[in-house]
Amino acid sequence: MKKITFGLIAIFAFSIAAIAQEINWVTLEEALELQKKEPKKIFMDVYTNWCGPCKMLDKNTFQNKDVADYINKHYYAVKFNAEGNDKVTYKGQEFSNPNYDPAKANRRNSAHQFSRFLRVQAYPTMVFFDETGNFITPVSGYLKPQQLELYLKLFESDSHKEMTSQEQFNEYYKSFKPTFKE
Repeated sequence: MKKITFGLIAIFAFSIAAIAQEINWVTLEEALELQKKEPKKIFMDVYTNWCGPCKMLDKNTFQNKDVADYINKHYYAVKFNAEGNDKVTYKGQEFSNPNYDPAKANRRNSAHQFSRFLRVQAYPTMVFFDETGNFITPVSGYLKPQQLELYLKLFESDSHKEMTSQEQFNEYYKSFKPTFKE
């Protein structure tokens, strides 16, 4: 009986440890509204349904405890389907996807007007906005937790505002000491 009880406790403890850390995803409109009450930057994951690296980013990076904790603390997190059919209002302008084809919902579809506005040219792309919802920049490609950490901390600390050259970014990159676990 003791062995069964111990086994069940071990399985339960193991299960809790294996539960993925969750990022608190909201819509862009919700994030912009939340900024009015508590200013934070916005981190947007621009993805597509068919994108393999996007799925890897979800599984390997966004479920990392350090990444999720940092994003939840310092950012409002938004997921945006770059080929989806949602209407988006940003800075008084409405964006849609007039060429969206529902039959292609899980394959390549037309690009959403908002993803073009954000200068998204590849998937996945992470887009950063400041505390008042102003666009900062996109960062494209699959990033591991420590690679993403560099950008999360760069924009959260406003260090990017002091950089006026590629050389300054290179120095930041070389001197950056990641703390997130992989």
